[in-house]
Amino acid sequence: MNKLIPPKLTVLQYIFLIHGTQVGIGVLSMPRELAEAAGTDGWISLLIGWGAAVIASLLIISVMKRYPNHTIVELLPLFLGKWVGGAAIALVILYCLLACITVIGNTVGILNIWILTQTPGYLIVFLFVIPTYVILKKGIHVLARYSELIFYLTLWMPIVLTTTLSDSHWLNLLPVVKEGWGPIISGARLTVYSFLGFELAFFAYPFLHNKKYAALGIVAANTWSLLVFLHVTILCFTYFSPDEITKYTWPTLILLKGIEYRFLERVDITFLSFYLMVLSTTILPYVYFTILSSSHLLKKWDPVKQLKVFLILLVAAFWLYTPTFMDLRRLTELWSHAGLIFGYFVPLLISGPIWLYHRSAKGRKI
Repeated sequence: MNKLIPPKLTVLQYIFLIHGTQVGIGVLSMPRELAEAAGTDGWISLLIGWGAAVIASLLIISVMKRYPNHTIVELLPLFLGKWVGGAAIALVILYCLLACITVIGNTVGILNIWILTQTPGYLIVFLFVIPTYVILKKGIHVLARYSELIFYLTLWMPIVLTTTLSDSHWLNLLPVVKEGWGPIISGARLTVYSFLGFELAFFAYPFLHNKKYAALGIVAANTWSLLVFLHVTILCFTYFSPDEITKYTWPTLILLKGIEYRFLERVDITFLSFYLMVLSTTILPYVYFTILSSSHLLKKWDPVKQLKVFLILLVAAFWLYTPTFMDLRRLTELWSHAGLIFGYFVPLLISGPIWLYHRSAKGRKI
């Protein structure tokens, strides 16, 4: 894996790494969640969530550009001291671990319901960890190239979804702001979970080759994710009635069941099979940064060996216990709350003191 900061990322790789982390499980269930909270005005909630994500992202970049060659786990001991900084790194590890377990658990659950109904969860995880090890042991530059490749390979997916427009009812979206702004703001809180992934700029920034494009790149990643979310949400809102959409756990997959071709009957199964690659671009970065963070606490232990042990323990954990639907819901809620802290509050909390420190230091020099 990485030795300090040797590999460099292009701006496109940086964008696709963050975008791939954001677009995952949330795309499948987001239309229902927004419909429950804000009705058919949920698409407005997405715009508010995008604005909050962009502001938090720019705060992260403003912090990291003052320490361009350090990741967040290298900065924490500098800010907080050895012991408190070590405890903070442990919390970062737990956050990344929670994220990857939540996404893996949800992925296994969906596969068990839609495709591999008789396959134990640990076997699915075992099949997943093999390519994970091959990709991650090479470092972040290979991970970013993988995210870019998957982006290009899955460009056909939005086009397939768009074929449902012939059965859409655009009057479902009217009137706009039908119940006031309260439900829309409530729905915006749900989008916090969907836009999570931008916080990995805390780790990815030092690897970026042209750091002057870091802010533009992270805004582009958030914006592209917004377009994907809007595309799926509006298609579901116009295809299903306002009451019907709330009855489906994963309305995006139900939407696909209405699509048929002469040469392919179950489009939803094929779509979901390819969508596993998209989900992997969410899982792999969190696994990588879990190991990257733990390598700062266990400096004498080779990161590649840590990766091996982690993946073995991951398979063993799913062999011992496969999370239930309610377990996954609780994990998702816990991750969304943890992401609210790590992705939104932490940048806001540390950007002010760092700005004041550098301003006072500049004043002393003058």
